[in-house]
Amino acid sequence: MDWFNKPDESPWGKTAPLQVSELSAIIEGLLDDARLQGVWVRGEVTNYTHHSRGHRYFSLSEKGDGSTAAVIKCVMWRSDAERLSFSPAEGMEVIVSGTVRLYAPHGSYQLQVKEMKKAGLGEKYLLVEQWKKELAAEGCFASDRKRPLPVFPEKVGVVTSETGAVIHDITTVITRRYPTEIIISPTAVQGEGAHREIAHAIRRVGELVDVVIVARGGGSFEDLFEFNHPDVVRAIAACPVPVVSAIGHEVDVTLADLAADLRAPTPSAAAELVVPDRIVLLVQLSELRSLMTASLQGRIAWAKEELIGMRDRLRPERFLRRIEEQKTTTADLADRLERACVTRIERERLLLAELKTALDSRSPLAVLARGYCVAEKNGLIVKSVDGLTQNDRMKIRFYDGKADVVVERVDHERNL
Repeated sequence: MDWFNKPDESPWGKTAPLQVSELSAIIEGLLDDARLQGVWVRGEVTNYTHHSRGHRYFSLSEKGDGSTAAVIKCVMWRSDAERLSFSPAEGMEVIVSGTVRLYAPHGSYQLQVKEMKKAGLGEKYLLVEQWKKELAAEGCFASDRKRPLPVFPEKVGVVTSETGAVIHDITTVITRRYPTEIIISPTAVQGEGAHREIAHAIRRVGELVDVVIVARGGGSFEDLFEFNHPDVVRAIAACPVPVVSAIGHEVDVTLADLAADLRAPTPSAAAELVVPDRIVLLVQLSELRSLMTASLQGRIAWAKEELIGMRDRLRPERFLRRIEEQKTTTADLADRLERACVTRIERERLLLAELKTALDSRSPLAVLARGYCVAEKNGLIVKSVDGLTQNDRMKIRFYDGKADVVVERVDHERNL
């Protein structure tokens, strides 16, 4: 039967068959699950191969009941394998971190390993990662709580072992750079229970000094493990003064380093950070002294020039000359003012004369001067004889005076 001519009756139904690459892509997409990214796996190294190009191929096995064993293939590329601090071997129990990937050429999945720890150290490493998350949530590593170091500390506290080169190096550097009081708070720096001593030493010295150095020499991850303990980290975060950490070598980073206000690569570098260099300070002081001297000399020179100028301006003959100049100016102003006043007065006089002429021409007195007079009765002007009777007393106003009269007779005349 021709199945291709009858797709509805094909063995695989209505869906066309997948290509191998398509199926691989689907599987690879399923492996992108977040739970398969950056996973930690513990197992025993088997079938270990160190490739000439630096890659490491091996399997991790987990023995089950009887002869049953769960196995997963692993690969660690050279770029990651170069960071290994040990050489894996057959039968070694390790803890690895990596991502599950599909190896399409073989149609199998494998674990691409990024990190590898020996099982004992691996457990501690996982514990440190757990502590790191918890302490970060508490804000112990927050950048906004970092404090600046004091510029001129009077007392420096040092938390370290009272024996060994660390305390000697710190003391030597501080004494050479900027002699100040050093208070040592001794503690064990490794070993079981050392974290409690370290935390206590930090709390003990924090109230007595201006800055604290927490230091120890280099060592392995296990040697420095106590400085990852939450007790130490919380003691550093709660310290009332800034803390500088100098734990291990520069490449070693502990949780105490993350909590400290400042991290130094070595104990000697920490000592250099907490105190200034007196030689540099003396040089700076000398430079400031020179600048101040130059500035003062400049001010003095300027003041001398200003004084000479003032002295020149205050000479008697200069004052007399200025007085004469002001007198001439004043006389000229007075003359101009007088002329202006006279001119203004004359102009105002002419204006007043014109106004007087205009007023005189309209004045009732001018009419009276031509022979007319004004009759008043009881303070009122009499405009008609109708308002008069015989024996009425009146006032007659002339242009040059008044007269009292009595009406003897009233004659009415009508002009038509």
